Amino acid sequence: MARKGGLGRGLSALIPEMERPRDERVPSSEVPIGDIVPNPQQPRTSIDPARLEELAASIRTFGVIQPLLVTEERAVDGRVVYQLIAGERRLRAAKAAGLEMVPVTIRQTTPQELLEIAIVENVQRADLNPIEEALAYQRLIGEFSLTQRDVAERVGRSRAAVANTLRLTELPADVRASIMNGEISEGHGRALLGLPSEAERLAAWRAVVARELNVRETERMVREGVTPKPKRTAPEPQLGPLAITQGFEAALERSLGTKVALKRTQKGRGTLTIHFYSDEELTGVLERILGEDAL
Repeated sequence: MARKGGLGRGLSALIPEMERPRDERVPSSEVPIGDIVPNPQQPRTSIDPARLEELAASIRTFGVIQPLLVTEERAVDGRVVYQLIAGERRLRAAKAAGLEMVPVTIRQTTPQELLEIAIVENVQRADLNPIEEALAYQRLIGEFSLTQRDVAERVGRSRAAVANTLRLTELPADVRASIMNGEISEGHGRALLGLPSEAERLAAWRAVVARELNVRETERMVREGVTPKPKRTAPEPQLGPLAITQGFEAALERSLGTKVALKRTQKGRGTLTIHFYSDEELTGVLERILGEDAL
């Protein structure tokens, strides 16, 4: 699945307005690999074994070229350990390569920065799958009271892109797992969000997997409001006014990122209702309709 382009922001620009303590960084040095402990805020839950082995092979030849980013901590037994901030894949590959010492850069950090830096590093390297990325954004909002715009500024994405990624968390658990393991793409998931209920999303997802539909075919299925039949059956039924109306609603909901209700009369009149559940969500809807520069 193709991922978005680079973010155009380094880790040094992650928190532009936060004052840093003086002397928070020291030149890179080597520490025992066994003294490095995982980042509890790490958003990534899996690493491609093939890519990990490729990196381990490179490390066996050239060593770890880019130091790991760590913060100094005290273990329960009083000894100094180094909690990983950024470099999860390099650390695992270095262990697989049999290294005993690895280069690190030590800095002071807060729990919020631990999560933010881990997210940005993984997003910049395209190492998070879309669901991991969505859950990471959700944690920033839930645990640190950030808005979608705050998250967008920190990870170098537009607010609309962050909002669209967050919507993936609304998919049923089976569908989210299907995206995480690569069975379907993020584009499939976005299309399925156009269906109003969990039951309909699950039914459509099963059809997508069974028939190996591409994203465009999935969007058409959702837009037309008709779950496709197996290929050996008769042609799909003709769409009536209700299905067409539901298709318009689904397309608008995908575009605006919120619930839409479209009611039509036989004379061609009707009402279009756009739902929102917070001031921030209203702002997001208006940005999609009018453009971010209009507000």
